[in-house]
Amino acid sequence: MKLQRISEFGIGLVFGLGLIISGMTDPGKVLGFLDLAGLWDPSLAFVMGGAIVVGVFAFALARKRSTSVLGGPMQLPTARHIDRRLVLGSLVFGVGWGIAGFCPGPAIVSLGAGEPKAMVFVLAMLAGMGVFEWLEGRKRARNAPQAA
Repeated sequence: MKLQRISEFGIGLVFGLGLIISGMTDPGKVLGFLDLAGLWDPSLAFVMGGAIVVGVFAFALARKRSTSVLGGPMQLPTARHIDRRLVLGSLVFGVGWGIAGFCPGPAIVSLGAGEPKAMVFVLAMLAGMGVFEWLEGRKRARNAPQAA
């Protein structure tokens, strides 16, 4: 268990440093990337492209394994269909990213660096997650079989 925690910390540290070095924690740079009609900054496209390439190879390798590198069960996504919830969630994510210039990972790194705007974003993100869980709980309760 200790090795797993040390590995998690190391991976998180490398990920956070990568976000800082790539500029993903700078809302101005992110908004410049999203401003296709204005002064577009394409540099983050290379960051995202690099992440996609790494992800393709990592998922190909992971599909061949039954356990993770640290011995835990391999749990890969199985859903393949695009439904209304996925599209709406993607739109909400994109709008939030475009308004704030943050997505969850960089926002948490920026919060750790003391960025006040990141605190507002993270609080809003947590509130949104709470509302989602509350609505899902109500939906499950409504769909649960009634005891006689």
